[in-house]
Order: sequence, then C-alpha cells, then structure tokens
Amino acid sequence: MQIYHDMVNYVLQNGVRKENRTGIATLSTFGYFYKVNLKEGYPLLTTKKMFFKSMVNELFWYLSGEEHIRNLQKKTKIWNAWSDENGLLETAYGRFWRRFPVPEKGLPGENWNSKWISIDKDSGQKVFDQIQFVLDTLREIKINPVTNNLRRMVVSAWHPANAAESKLPPCHYSFCFNVTGDKLNCHLTQRSGDIALGIPFNLACYALLTTMIARETGFEPGEFAHTIIDAHIYENHINGLKKQLQRKPKPLPEIIIANKPFDQLTAKDVVLKNYQSYEKINFGVAI
Repeated sequence: MQIYHDMVNYVLQNGVRKENRTGIATLSTFGYFYKVNLKEGYPLLTTKKMFFKSMVNELFWYLSGEEHIRNLQKKTKIWNAWSDENGLLETAYGRFWRRFPVPEKGLPGENWNSKWISIDKDSGQKVFDQIQFVLDTLREIKINPVTNNLRRMVVSAWHPANAAESKLPPCHYSFCFNVTGDKLNCHLTQRSGDIALGIPFNLACYALLTTMIARETGFEPGEFAHTIIDAHIYENHINGLKKQLQRKPKPLPEIIIANKPFDQLTAKDVVLKNYQSYEKINFGVAI
C-alpha cells in the first residue's frame, strides 16, 4: 500500500527525536491522517509478511468483551507482555467495547436509562454494550435515515480513571461509524501509533471490523480513516522500514467472511484470499 509507504517516508523525514518510557527513542510526528477506500481491496500490507490470523484472533478477543487473555493466549502471544500471571490486564479494549461501566445513579438531569445497559454477570455492575448499540443503530438507519443516533455511533475504549493508572492504556482508543448513502465508513482515533508494528495491525483490524459490521447491517464497506496523534518510528525500526520502502507493493488481497450472524462469527470464519507478500521483517517490540 503506497499510503502506508507515504506515512513511513513522512515520519522518517519530519520526525523529531523523543525519549519515552520504553528506553528506545522515537522519531515522532504530531497528528498524521490518512484514509483508504475499502472497495479497492483489503488493506493488508504486502511489502512485509503480515500475521493475519493473529490479528483476526485479537479482533475476536476484543469483541468477546473479556478482561483477560487466557483464551487469546491459546492462539497468539501478542498480549502476554502486558498481562499478569493469571492473564489479567489493567486495560482490555473489549471490556470497554462490550461492558463499559456506567454510574449506578446519575446527577440531576442526566439520563442513564438506555436499553443497551445491563447488569454485568461478573461484577454485578451496570454496563453499556457499545458494539450492540452500533449494530442496532445501523439497522435503524436502514429504516429511518434521519434517526437521532445517525452521528453518534462512537465506541470508546478510554476510561480516564483506568487510563491514568494502567500499564498500557488503549492506544487506539476511540472509533466512530458514519453512513454515507449505502456505505459504512469508520474513523479511528489513536493517541500513540508504532508505525512499524502497530499501525499495520490497526489498519487491518478496523478494516475487517468495518466490513463485518457493514455486511451484518446491510451496508457496503466504504472508507476507513485514521488519525494518529503521536505517529512514531522507534529508532531500532528505522533500518527495517527503509528496507521495506524499497519493495514495490503487490495487489491487495480479499477477505471472505462466512455467511453467519455477527454474534456467531469466529476467527475461523474469516479467510484471507489471494494474499501475496514479501518475506517478514523482524521489528523488536518496545515494552
């Protein structure tokens, strides 16, 4: 994907060296934005080998709403470095996607009576299912294009009190869906983006999620847009990315999703078709 190569070039040329908590400095830029048309193919990088199944398993872990990685660990180790010995995480994206905590009682004038609120079976706390809210809203838009929730399909993985203390608060912390005609678009906001390792996974993950939700609700996949607030390249990734820039992108692959309801899909129901790539490039993870 040339769009990705353009981003790498931009940060290499314009990035400012910054120290950070990992001990490995970065070349960092502020406020990078790009978007891709999902009709042009599935945006999985071809100039290095991508581990597609790990990404798919991670997405379905998000959708499970689990606050631990015990089931995910059976399929991929990508979250092991941030969990405790029991597989628990201080911050788990899906926990907030599917079970965002809401107050037991609001202040005067506030309304906390949404039909998407339920009692969490594990904690006994009131929680809000943001993914179900999006699905139901999109179905309503099909019937009533001027529904009140047309521009309110926001999913947040950011809880300020949790993020202030978490070992790794959400990087891709909020996304919003948008309907244009018969197309479903998605915009992701990311506070911190590791361009060599994280961004290709984020792009592939949210493009797949948008496609899955579009199909479930009767829309066509539209555009995926992405704003990265701190877009950076770790110094130990520079040589690998320069090598990657010398490679010419290959045609984009397709994804085939089994004809099942959204809540019955599993990682095995998502198949990658016609994927051609160069060999992998090893990039160390900064923890």
